Amino acid sequence: MATTQKQTGCPECNGSLAQEGNETICSKCGLVVSEDRIDRGPEWRSFEDDEVNRERTGAPLTRSRHDRGLSTEIGSDRNVRMTGRKRRQFARMRREHNRAQISSKAERNQVYGFTEIRRIISTLDLPRDIRESACTLFDSAQSEDLLRGRSLEGFAAACVYASCRVRSISRTIDEIVEHARASQNELEAAYSALNSELGLPVGPIAPQEYIPRFISELSVSDAIEAKALQLAKEAEEEQISIGRDPTGVAAGCIYTTAKKEGHTITQEEVADVADVSPVTLRKTYYDLK
Repeated sequence: MATTQKQTGCPECNGSLAQEGNETICSKCGLVVSEDRIDRGPEWRSFEDDEVNRERTGAPLTRSRHDRGLSTEIGSDRNVRMTGRKRRQFARMRREHNRAQISSKAERNQVYGFTEIRRIISTLDLPRDIRESACTLFDSAQSEDLLRGRSLEGFAAACVYASCRVRSISRTIDEIVEHARASQNELEAAYSALNSELGLPVGPIAPQEYIPRFISELSVSDAIEAKALQLAKEAEEEQISIGRDPTGVAAGCIYTTAKKEGHTITQEEVADVADVSPVTLRKTYYDLK
């Protein structure tokens, strides 16, 4: 296969070549050697003194919107001078445009569910991928007709909880219910339907997933966190954590390690952070000893 090499001199007089605009010309005889009509610069021109980095793309696609974020919006700039008739015309256009964005009851339910999911995600300070995964799961549940006769708020909360379980993020049902607009029974019913009909890849939650967050709230040293994680692993190997609440096991491992290291911390403090009773913590503590 033949390869093209870049010319370094004029083919006629062997003079030096110079680049002027989109043409390569000989500086001695003026021969146009080649030209590149592709303008590789930006399509805008800035008359400012400083460098302006204008974005030429819109917002990225997202699953947390019913239209993937591709909707348009008729803005309202009060600084623009318009007559009263023109302003009323734009107001009518804006109203009709907003109404036309939702064309069916299914889309209306999806908009409400996605809004509830975004609110819960924002309140719990969860990452963006959990929001995208929860909205995708809600869309799948709606496609499988699982929402019929069930609470939309319950399904929104269940999708957030299921996404946390799939991503191994430690969030309990009580934490989700505290910030959701659904009861615990509604969340559990929706989660059961999601798990049975969609086959969620979830397994039992390990106590190790809760320990870093509890340690952060208790403001104890990193050494206690490392030893508590090791103790939780040993408890799992010795089958002490089987059949127990993972948050209670995590609290017991933290308290046992802190007491062994001479850290002054009470059972009530650890139990409050883990949202378990001191009795549950003590039973785990005795078994770990």
